[in-house]
Formats: sequence, C-alpha cells, structure tokens
Amino acid sequence: MRPVDLIIRKRDGAELSEEEIEFLVQGIARGEIPDYQAAAFLMAVVCRGMSNAETACLTRAMIRSGEVIDLSRVGGPLVDKHSTGGVGDKVSLPLAPLAAACGLRVPMMSGRSLGHTGGTLDKLESIPGYRTDLPPARFAEGIERIGFAMIGQSDTVVPADRRLYALRDVTGTVESVPLITASILSKKFAEGASALVFDVKTGSGAFMQRPEQARELAVSLVRAAGELGRRAAALITDMDQPLGRTVGNFLEVEEAVGCLQGRGPADLEALTLRLAGWMLALGGLCPDPDEGERIARTRLADGSAWRRFLANVEFQGGDVQALLDPRRSPRARLSRPVTTPAEGYVRRVDARAIGVAGVVLGAGRLRKEDRVLPGVGITLVKVRGDRVRANDEVAVVHADDEARLEEARRLVAGAYSYADEPPPDYPLVIEEIAGP
Repeated sequence: MRPVDLIIRKRDGAELSEEEIEFLVQGIARGEIPDYQAAAFLMAVVCRGMSNAETACLTRAMIRSGEVIDLSRVGGPLVDKHSTGGVGDKVSLPLAPLAAACGLRVPMMSGRSLGHTGGTLDKLESIPGYRTDLPPARFAEGIERIGFAMIGQSDTVVPADRRLYALRDVTGTVESVPLITASILSKKFAEGASALVFDVKTGSGAFMQRPEQARELAVSLVRAAGELGRRAAALITDMDQPLGRTVGNFLEVEEAVGCLQGRGPADLEALTLRLAGWMLALGGLCPDPDEGERIARTRLADGSAWRRFLANVEFQGGDVQALLDPRRSPRARLSRPVTTPAEGYVRRVDARAIGVAGVVLGAGRLRKEDRVLPGVGITLVKVRGDRVRANDEVAVVHADDEARLEEARRLVAGAYSYADEPPPDYPLVIEEIAGP
C-alpha cells in the first residue's frame, strides 16, 4: 500500500476502506508519511468529501493513534458536551458541575482560545493555581469523586489530530466537515465519553457563520457518532451576539459562578439548562431533554452544582478563595467605559468584533504560543434590545495597557449598532438534531 495511490484514489472521488484510512492515519501520526503527502490527502478530502462511513473510519483511526483514557472504574453514565466555539461562551464551566450534580459523570477535555473565540482551559487557568494537565489516573479520580474533571489534550491522546490540525491550519484545509467531525469526535471519545451533546454555533462570532454550514456540521457529528455506536445530539445555537455579559478569562469565570449561584444572565442560564437536559436524556437518566432540563433547574436552584464546582476547583489545585473574595481574584489595571452616541435601542452587538477586541486586550491569542492575560476583557452593560440614551454606558473595557485599552474601546464601540425601534427576538437555540 502506497500513500500516493490512496491520495490519487481520493482525489478521483473513490471511497477509501477502513484499512486504507488506518494506514494513512498511522503513517501520518508516526511521521512515516511526509507532510507534503499528508497535506495532499487533506486537500483531496476537502475537494471530494467523505462518506459517513469514511468519516467514522477516520475517527476510529485517529483514536487508535494514541492513548485512550480508561474510565471503566468510574460508575454512572459518561456524557460530555462539545462547543464549536464562540465569544463569551463559558457554558462548560457551569454545565459540567450541573450535569454532575444531576448524576452524570462528565469527562471534559477542552481547548484553548485561538483567534477571536475563547478557550475553556484559559478561563479555568485564570483561577490562581488551577491545573488542567492532570494525568489520566488523577483525571479518573476527579470524575469518580466529584462527578467531573476538566483537562486539556495530552501529548499521548490522539497525536494524529495534532499533526493533521497543524497541517490544516497552514494549507487551507480547515473548512472540511469530515475533517472537523473526525477531529472533534476522536478527542472526545479518546477521553472516555460514551455520549455527547454538541453545541454548534452559527453567526458572526462562530466558526460556521451561516446556518446551513452549522447544520451540515451538526448532522455530520451526530451521524458519525452513531456510526461509532455512541448516542449524540446537536443544538445549533446563536453566536451572532456574545453569550452572557462578559468576555475575558476571569471575568467569564465570575459570570459562570453567578450562573451557578442563580444570578447569571438569562441567555447563559437558558443554554446551560438546555444542554444539561440533553446530557441527562442521552445518559439515560430521564426520558427526554425537557424532563432533564427540569431536573437540572432543581439542582441549580438547590446549590448542589455550585458546591460541585468549588470541590473541583480545590481538587484541581485552584484557589477557592479567589472565587469568594474579589480582593484575591485577577483584576486588570485599567477600566474605561464605552458610551452610546445616540438615543434608541441596541440593535446588535457584533460577536466577532467583540472577540477581536478581547484578543487585542490579551484575553485571547492569535498564535498558539501567545500568552493570555487573566484579568482583562470586556463587560457588556447593554445588549441587544436594551433601551439607551445619548452618552449611556454600553460597555466597560478592562486592560493592563493604555494603548491596548484605547484600540479595544474603538472596536467595542464599532460592534454596537442602534435602531429607533426594538429589534425582533431571535431564538438562542435555532434547531435540535437528535441521533437515532
């Protein structure tokens, strides 16, 4: 079997067998297939696509390229959530402890920010001392004791994905639904999840900006998971506006804490509860997501999810007092408001522009090696539909550097648009797609 022959077959539209895909993936992971052939294979997939069966085969091969975390000792349904990324998307922080408080076991492997979208690991690591590099045994212990643990991808889990992702990033092959599907599913199933809920974002702040793109990816994720024998569902959700009222690492931790304490913004709480409802249904703890949402609302109200979060922070080395005492939490040196130029209603707050402003401040990164700052970010005082008068404060920018602060303020001001009449309501959850 030669890589060039398989590249030609895929280029010409043939369907590759599991054995052929396995050969390619293992060769790429071990460095036996050079980058130029791996890149040619990726471009052939972008141009010709992959069937559902091929996508499942690619996912299985990527899982087998490295270590699979053994969670067999952990009792209870193992269910996780994956978001395709957005601006202000801190849902994982309240969702994982909430699902655990409802009886699920949540093995959550998350990523870092890149570009205008935030990363769960960066938010967690803004809590002083919090460790996301747990070894597999400690990861399993956290899930067993607390109900969830939150880590990043290690060097030994799905190494084929790291190599392929690095090539996709520099060869114009990122926008491929089969490749995105295999990348997401391989990491999630290698971490030990047996069922998955996908939060597929659409809008200006999302990777899949058009609803039809988001739907194509959502369907692919659910179908491929089914091919692998896992239960799955996907929610297509709005990311034309930032989620919640804060963008930035510790600012979003604080907002997640508010959600767990019953005082979070309505959109963050609603999406967290709906995703929890689906997780409970897929885990077999209730008959449908509506009943799951009702159970989750009870656990949020009685404080058990908040207590689980505190237990997790302590277990993973974080300073619990930083969550309880504002004097011990990371804070930016400078804060300055953004005001509205006229009277009316906020018509829109462009999520991408807000995300870019966050990167300018240092809350996100343009390159993987960039360092993020824990305390900087943006607080949205006014959001879509809010009434404003001339010179009202619509946002506050938090920065450690004067020049960055002023550049971010210009971006934030430009993200706001206004109208004389209130804008129509838009659904937060656009569509729900369940697997068989």
